[in-house]
Amino acid sequence: MLTLRQIEVIRAIMVTGTVGGAARLLNVSSPGISRVMKHAETSVGVKLFDRKGGRYSPTSEANAIFSQINGVYDKIEDLQFVISRIKRGADSELKVASVPSIANVMVPRALADVRKAFPNLLIDCDILKIEDAVDYLLLGKGELVAMSSKVEHPMLTCAPLSRGRLKCIVPADHPLAGRTQVRTAEIVKYPLIGVDPNDPYGRIMAELFTCHALNYEVTIRARFGSTVCALVTQGLGVAIIDEFTLAANNWPQLRILDIVETTAFQTYVLHRRDAVLSRYATLFVGALRDHMERLAAPMAPSRRSQTTAVREARRK
Repeated sequence: MLTLRQIEVIRAIMVTGTVGGAARLLNVSSPGISRVMKHAETSVGVKLFDRKGGRYSPTSEANAIFSQINGVYDKIEDLQFVISRIKRGADSELKVASVPSIANVMVPRALADVRKAFPNLLIDCDILKIEDAVDYLLLGKGELVAMSSKVEHPMLTCAPLSRGRLKCIVPADHPLAGRTQVRTAEIVKYPLIGVDPNDPYGRIMAELFTCHALNYEVTIRARFGSTVCALVTQGLGVAIIDEFTLAANNWPQLRILDIVETTAFQTYVLHRRDAVLSRYATLFVGALRDHMERLAAPMAPSRRSQTTAVREARRK
């Protein structure tokens, strides 16, 4: 069985490619690195590295071991983060995260409102993939995550945030560019750029075609909405994307078309079930919801204005 020290040394060699580089990274002697590596190879019974021209390259037999080592190392870093957080104690700090589609425009607007109410508040804002949200909350890295899809977990609460709509984006010189709206059946006639349909965010787009029994092919896959917009700008195809990503009008070479069919989808706020949100986080959620609903549709007269929410937060 590998020790934590052996895992640290193996990863250092992987990162730097040399024993000397690993020694400098870990601030130890090169002979010490060599000894630990030899003991590690003896422990697992597999040769981990081939030495070529002074550099260490992973052997084909060791690839599976290396992928697991990276996972273990990530968990060790998470543990160190939790320990340091406990040592520091509670701070007057707002720590939130969001998936990229909401983080690009909506989250900065909401944080601006929070900053107006609390000018000296420390703010930590992270951008996460959907699959990282659970660990972010359970490890105490932040209070909440703004999500584009629902997550079920016994220790977490997933509360509705706001509804949004999908839009079709095309290059400025595209045959559809002069239109204000388009049908889904027309979109599938053109090369499509999108997120993997197996991704939770990608399923939002995929369901639009599926529910209308339309065959489609994603010719270029991209991980984030901002990348999708950049690819469409280059004339590589058309795309369906959420209106929150497009809210800042940062893509002058794109034309945004309404989709005739219903394209509404729900967003959520994810947080720990056993923890009460701080007043900062509560204000942030209210501001975020207001900005998202203001974009998606006129705000209902019965809803409080954001100015009122900020005044109340200051009085607390």
